[in-house]
Amino acid sequence: MSFTYAIPDVHGRLDLVQAALARVVSHAAGKQATIVTLGDYVDRGPNSRGVIECLMGWKSETLTLVALKGNHEAMMWETCNNLAELGRWVENGGGQTLASYGVNDTQMPNLPLVLRAHLNWIADLALMHVDRHRVFVHAGVDPKIPLNRQSEQTLLWKRYVADFYLGHGERHVVHGHHADPKAPLVTSGKTNLDGLAWKTGRLVIGVFDDDRPGGAVEFLEVDSDAKNPNDRAALPR
Repeated sequence: MSFTYAIPDVHGRLDLVQAALARVVSHAAGKQATIVTLGDYVDRGPNSRGVIECLMGWKSETLTLVALKGNHEAMMWETCNNLAELGRWVENGGGQTLASYGVNDTQMPNLPLVLRAHLNWIADLALMHVDRHRVFVHAGVDPKIPLNRQSEQTLLWKRYVADFYLGHGERHVVHGHHADPKAPLVTSGKTNLDGLAWKTGRLVIGVFDDDRPGGAVEFLEVDSDAKNPNDRAALPR
């Protein structure tokens, strides 16, 4: 039996991503497993640089880390490569990211202070992770289009409507992006894990059995205001 752990949007909260990784290590108990981080590592929270450095440098003999790109990484990369207007990024939390690199003037920022190695890491991030039973993605997928033909716009920016239950064919879709403090939000076809963790301090980790179709078999929680993390049984799939 093997598991995949999905960690949603942390938005500059180094404390939460470190706690989540430690929680997964403890839960996996030395067994082989996969960790998929669903993107949006930067913006809004206080330490985007630290989150990137943590993920870039994280290593384990038993756990494989798959880091996906989010729309905020895309905005950061495009802005720092002069392909997008600075104002849009700053309005969406980019000012906090720049501050984590020591850039405090968002009117005339010194963008080269953002490390090129970090931008190269962002450029190489995958857009989705697909296994036998699930699709892991930052925002969503179009159920009418084959996975190998999905657009980057869809994968990074899609918003599901409230009554949209479909996954992708037989695969369950696991995503973040659509922040809701009530997360995890589970339907028969998909799971939204984004619980606005950067603001609430509560991060939900989905635990998926690689041999079992459908949603999570368990949810783990880390909470910056709690002394101990909580585990919860999975909601109906």
